[in-house]
Amino acid sequence: MKKGVLLINLGTPDSPATGNVRKYLTEFLNDRRVIDISAFGRFVLVNGIIVPFRSSKSAKLYREIWTPDGSPLLIHTKNLSAKVQQQLGNDYVVEFGMRYQSPSIASALEKLRQAKVSSITILPLYPQYASSSTGSTIEKVMDEIKGWEVFPDIKIISKFYDHPGYLNSFIENGKKYDISQYDHVVFSYHGLPERHIMKGSAHYGSDHCTLGSCCDVITKSNQFCYRANCFYTTRELVKGLNIPQGKYTSTFQSRLNDKWIKPYSDKVIEDLAKKGAKKILVFSPAFVADCLETIYEIGTEYQEIFHKHGGEKVTLVESLNDNATWVNAVVDMVR
Repeated sequence: MKKGVLLINLGTPDSPATGNVRKYLTEFLNDRRVIDISAFGRFVLVNGIIVPFRSSKSAKLYREIWTPDGSPLLIHTKNLSAKVQQQLGNDYVVEFGMRYQSPSIASALEKLRQAKVSSITILPLYPQYASSSTGSTIEKVMDEIKGWEVFPDIKIISKFYDHPGYLNSFIENGKKYDISQYDHVVFSYHGLPERHIMKGSAHYGSDHCTLGSCCDVITKSNQFCYRANCFYTTRELVKGLNIPQGKYTSTFQSRLNDKWIKPYSDKVIEDLAKKGAKKILVFSPAFVADCLETIYEIGTEYQEIFHKHGGEKVTLVESLNDNATWVNAVVDMVR
């Protein structure tokens, strides 16, 4: 009896062509957990405003990072899956899927069903829990298997921000750089609307969330709070890399408006330059594979902002991708 493993990442367009990017954005942004407003309002906003105006611009950005082998996110996830399979051996069947676009979660699950696995471990590749990423992915898996006649044992790993292997993988990458040579270190996480944090708090009957110091310690009430998960990750990476107090900041990128969790990565980058910083080092611990948000948003856009305001160099610490320490961490979580 073989055990099944399903690794799931967010997704990527099939190509940087505008039509494929439009298709990807349409599926992504129509997810009720991503844009959590009324169905009618979401339909009008996404299909009538965002997708028509954003598709060509996003396609241009994807062309900047596309490789001869395709999307970096897809390549890294595929390689990770293959290496995890190799490590786990013949007692396991490892598949991977994308929450949006190809290869789909449905196709990966069907391969596991055809393999007649006795169990399936579901691992969404998002370290810090968020309803719009982890929650959406788990809901999609449940929706795909609800019609199965037979359910194998199901195990879901919904967060791993505190897993030693995950943390050590980023620490290992960080040690490739001489942190003493940088004026500041930024830990940039993907942003979320503030209301997502408040809704997560309300789920456990908590009404004391102030988006303040309540996230500085993990408790039973905020164990699934994205903001608290991110701050915990920063504390552990700072400890492992011996970064002095005052020399680092946790920030949030990719915001859409001024009601997203703060501080904003681009504004912090700008302020650091204005205060005289010349070299900064940036980690992006919410992403376990390099993608548009790391390669282009941090590596290109933030470099332009930093240089415009007097800074010299923004250095991006590469993500975990398919390095050996990260592969071992995934294998450990599965086992």
